[in-house]
Amino acid sequence: MPSASDSWVSQIRKGVVEMAVLSLLAEQERYGSEIVETLKSHPELSITGGTVYPLMARLKKSGVIDSSWRESPVGPPRKYYRLTETGRAQLSEMASAWRGVSKTIDGLLKGID
Repeated sequence: MPSASDSWVSQIRKGVVEMAVLSLLAEQERYGSEIVETLKSHPELSITGGTVYPLMARLKKSGVIDSSWRESPVGPPRKYYRLTETGRAQLSEMASAWRGVSKTIDGLLKGID
């Protein structure tokens, strides 16, 4: 049975995954499994395709990202995602809010370990 701490960490992860995905797309266009693998390399953000693909569909529907199909040098074509101008503005707002919350929480946690 998961502990209360596990549930809390899971909720934090869900809350920041969107910002993490948008941050990856701000660097460069990426295809879905590349996003999943990149996030898996950060255990704190590790997610599955079952989480990423519905998120990508929602972000595309809201105009935050766009996508296009491209031939792959190995295997079938891949759907590449990119940030739109709306997405860049949203990411900037999210980053600003995150920095403020993070700074406040870090201050409150000072000396706790």
